[in-house]
Amino acid sequence: MTLRAEIPYGAYWSTPFARWQGSLAHLHSVEFAAHVARAELARRGIDASRIDHGVLGLTVPQKHAFYGLPWLAGLAGAGRVAGPTVMQACATGVRVLLACAQEVASGLANVALGVTCDRTSNGPHVYYPNPAGPGGSGVHEDWVLGNFACDPLGPHAMIDTAERVAKDHGVSTAEQNDVVLLREAQYRRALGDDRAFLRRFMTLPFAVPSANLRRTQAQLDGDEGVNTSTAEGLATLAPVRPGGTVTYGAQTHPADGNAAIVVASPDAAAQLATAPIAVRLLGFGQARVELARMPEATVPAAQRALAQAGLRFADLDAVKTHNPFAVNDVVFARATGVALERMNDYGSSLVWGHPQAPMGTRSVIELIETLAARGGGRGLFAGCAAGDSAMAVAIEVRDR
Repeated sequence: MTLRAEIPYGAYWSTPFARWQGSLAHLHSVEFAAHVARAELARRGIDASRIDHGVLGLTVPQKHAFYGLPWLAGLAGAGRVAGPTVMQACATGVRVLLACAQEVASGLANVALGVTCDRTSNGPHVYYPNPAGPGGSGVHEDWVLGNFACDPLGPHAMIDTAERVAKDHGVSTAEQNDVVLLREAQYRRALGDDRAFLRRFMTLPFAVPSANLRRTQAQLDGDEGVNTSTAEGLATLAPVRPGGTVTYGAQTHPADGNAAIVVASPDAAAQLATAPIAVRLLGFGQARVELARMPEATVPAAQRALAQAGLRFADLDAVKTHNPFAVNDVVFARATGVALERMNDYGSSLVWGHPQAPMGTRSVIELIETLAARGGGRGLFAGCAAGDSAMAVAIEVRDR
């Protein structure tokens, strides 16, 4: 199956990702994403008046986020564009891409803009009134930290899903450490030749604006807060859970940033592309596994995306995964037969961080550019999400 919707080659972007409480912590995620979108559309010569639909994805509330996509679109110079705001934890990026593709494929839009943004820094503290509470007192939560630490269906923390899967699949700490070293080495390829791979979709050096977006207050040469691990250093880390296997070195870090992708009809995509390359959407998949087994969910989601595309894992030229834990990739490789070395060329979220909504969007962008760098081919991105769920997308990059 091929949707009648394409991604115009080059019509996408990502900011650098910065470890939480870093250089992007002062920025309102929606306003910042709109600021970046306006500049990146202009850089590609895309007139905002061509956009007739939009989807905003975010998972951490910001002030005035009630106004969602229409607010962002107005700030980005597309003041006549409407559309939904969606939240599906770490699957938000693929969900936004699918929502844009469905709108275009149905004929309801010709050019859709999907923007994903999150700021895990300075997460909101939310108070919920409860008239039935003692003396009318309510309940409260720290949106980011509280939800990292507790899936209310368990209750259990995110890391507990990794530990449960690691135990059941016999994944050792040493095996996880090997994945970390491999992924970091792959990411260093993206930094070669003055970050040539990142420059394919990221404006570098990146001007970090002030909170009011009126001046530049800092500059980023690339992602901020990325670890450089050694086998000896990883071996000294104790598991986070007593008796467990997952250390802080074998999991990702929360981050801030945004990323966006344009989706258009085939004719419009040919006009908006920055090179005569076609990026086709072949299939999507969604899955949910048993409670507290989140790292396993990418496998059935990937299988469903490939089934819709009429492909097998052996047909793929590139695979990207969202790997909040190194365990994820070990389990995916064992279940699918895709070698660890064939996954995540140029890095992954395990290395460059986890700003939730834009994580999947950047992964898809990197998948496109990985395929383009090799002259084309077919690829897959699959990523897990809170609620023991996952989404996946299969694409093809070829000469137009």
